Amino acid sequence: MSTLPPRPRAVIDAHHHVWDLANDLPWLKQARIPFRYGDYSAICRNYMPADYRADTAGWSVVGSVYVEAEWNRDLAAEESRWVAAVAAEQGLPSAVVAWCDFAQPNADTLLASHASVSIVRGVRHKPAAVASPAEAGRGAKGSMDDPAWRAGYALLEKHGLSYDLQTPWWHLDAAADLAKDFPRIPLIINHTGLPADRSPEALAAWRKALEKAAAQENIAIKISGIGRLGLPWTVEANAPVIRDAIAIFGTDRAMFASNFPVDGLVGDFDTIFSGFLAATAERTEQERDKLFHDNAARIYRL
Repeated sequence: MSTLPPRPRAVIDAHHHVWDLANDLPWLKQARIPFRYGDYSAICRNYMPADYRADTAGWSVVGSVYVEAEWNRDLAAEESRWVAAVAAEQGLPSAVVAWCDFAQPNADTLLASHASVSIVRGVRHKPAAVASPAEAGRGAKGSMDDPAWRAGYALLEKHGLSYDLQTPWWHLDAAADLAKDFPRIPLIINHTGLPADRSPEALAAWRKALEKAAAQENIAIKISGIGRLGLPWTVEANAPVIRDAIAIFGTDRAMFASNFPVDGLVGDFDTIFSGFLAATAERTEQERDKLFHDNAARIYRL
């Protein structure tokens, strides 16, 4: 990597987590759940801003976006307040993406609670999804097509919040329709649309799905979460995915993110961010500044 461009002067990490296991995080404290990176026991420990700063040493991280960490869902309002208190004391994270199930009767009340926390910028909810493109369909209960889910989603505009969407790429047609129907709600695709299958056929379908989503100007994408089960994070494997996502969304609607500590299971922060740098070596410095900092600052209002 001796030919890498200079590191950006400032980085905003658009997606990461912190947690204290004194809080109620069932997936970290109780039985392990099926996970795309396999065994995740290495991250079942406290991970606070001091740990994050140690991982990001050498990179000028000037801000970051915390994304909900699957707390006990009954404590969703408490999660956003806890992160805000951590941020006030320790200087990070800079913004919070909280959690809400839009289909639940208390959605408006919960969104109002989140919106009252000064650093909350948006909400993530993982809508109903299927495990493979062969099973993909439309109209399922709890999906982006569900009228009850959409009624709650519409409340984001009222509360001035954006939407972080984590779903496999084969559901991005529904995301495109959602964004078209609610043009004033910013929608941010998480983890690059989850291109886990790197076969030529799957990547072609993934690109087509991203193109459909990118046609809606209120959709942006976070490039992260592109590790693969049992394999180390490498530029050789991931640069084509990074470049394709940027080519499709453009340098004004794509952001780099670490997904730490989760993506620490497949590579350290320096490996991943140096990989982002290598994959964009042909881009201008101004374009890289957008990807590493400016777009996240604008989209998450930092």
